[in-house]
Amino acid sequence: MNYRQKFITLFYILFIFLFSCSTPKNAEHTTEKEVIETEALDTVVFSNKDLPEIKERGHLKALTAYSSTSYFIYKGQSMGYEYELLKKLSEDLNLELKLHVIKNIDSLSLSLKDGTGDLIAYGLAITKDRQQNIDFTTSLMQVKQVLIQKKPSNWRKIPKHKTDAQLIRNVVDLADKEVHVREHTPYHLRLKNLETETGEDINIVFADKNTSTEELIRQVSTGEIPYTVADENIAKVNSTYYSNIDYETAMSFPQRIAWATRKQSPELKKAINHWLDSMKNTTDFYVIYNKYFKNVRAQHKRFDSKYFSSVEHRGLLSKYDEIIKENAKAIDWDWLLLSSLIYQESKFEPHAKSWVGAVGLMQLMPATAKQYGAHNPRDPRQNIRAGSKYLKWLDGFWKHIEDPDERLKFILASYNTGQGHVQDAQRLAKKYKHDPTIWDGNVEKYLLLKSRKTYYRDEVVRFGYARGSEPVHYVQSILARYKSYDELLRNN
Repeated sequence: MNYRQKFITLFYILFIFLFSCSTPKNAEHTTEKEVIETEALDTVVFSNKDLPEIKERGHLKALTAYSSTSYFIYKGQSMGYEYELLKKLSEDLNLELKLHVIKNIDSLSLSLKDGTGDLIAYGLAITKDRQQNIDFTTSLMQVKQVLIQKKPSNWRKIPKHKTDAQLIRNVVDLADKEVHVREHTPYHLRLKNLETETGEDINIVFADKNTSTEELIRQVSTGEIPYTVADENIAKVNSTYYSNIDYETAMSFPQRIAWATRKQSPELKKAINHWLDSMKNTTDFYVIYNKYFKNVRAQHKRFDSKYFSSVEHRGLLSKYDEIIKENAKAIDWDWLLLSSLIYQESKFEPHAKSWVGAVGLMQLMPATAKQYGAHNPRDPRQNIRAGSKYLKWLDGFWKHIEDPDERLKFILASYNTGQGHVQDAQRLAKKYKHDPTIWDGNVEKYLLLKSRKTYYRDEVVRFGYARGSEPVHYVQSILARYKSYDELLRNN
């Protein structure tokens, strides 16, 4: 090789080296973005709270999701399989229940890990992938996955064998068929395994991550999509509402369905398992199960009712919704908040009467009803109008509480127990170096303490003994229910 060839070769090698070391501008942005995302993930703090810390805190934070079985609202009341079991679990653990309803089911695990909740109370299939990240409790039930498909339009008029002939009854026949599921769910995994087992491709279409299984079932019923996959118990419940869906074709062997805890919460898991094992030996456990999964008549009644509300079904809260909206507008309240208060007072029963003589939807005492113009407090329109006027007066009474969210808590507590007891709690809060304008952990604390002699006989107290747990629970219940109403019914 002569000198010229050596020079050209050396120059070429040097050029390649320099080019490979340089980074295009777009690549710089890509790398920077990846670093930022990694750093953001590194800042996520995972909770390690277990039962002792939860006991000390005093409440159990449970994660669930809206569905026609887990958690929904019917005639203004929170209901659901998971919801009823959770109430019994929290009672057994002697803890207050705080429910966190997660709209995106796929984010349940992250919400568990970061401490938003202490357990997932939602029917999750136990899989190896999930077991790497979370711990499962004793299983609640075993269910198999089934194919959801639409029956032929004339299915009521033809023999069953002719209906079957028009439907998929062998999973091998799903080859090249379009099946809609959410990505990374057990349904998606089952379809992928089925492709391997049958040697056939299935056209798996991913639904939006916020789309529930029940919404996909509805879309099959209306013909928007051809197929989806669901757990058999969920399919059976939804068939009472969508009578034209078929769920007889099995897609899997029975799978165990359970709740979940953090891996850092072994004592909580142990306590839940102990409770579940005991609960399964009671009649209550099977009554609750049958209520939501086997009592077809009751399910059909709820689904057909205009008062049933879940993610895909938004109904009325009560027959008094229009009267409530009218009066809520007059006092500048959200009608859903006023509805939550009325449910707390009377469960929308206009003839309700308390042991102290409070009457009607908003449980007005006779003197209050008369003062605000309700000559017949059992009349829904008169009762709601008078009760709303009283709330407006309370808003003026507490106008010195500048934060409207804080003021609302003072108004609600006063509606329940009287503003005098709330003022006593304020004076106690101020005396013991707490903030008399803040409810949580301040005035709330001393209203609770007003049931103790040391406090209700304090020199600053003017209205004596109060069973403070009632107004405190009252405020919490109304606001929690309002949140549920708001999430489900905001578009109504």
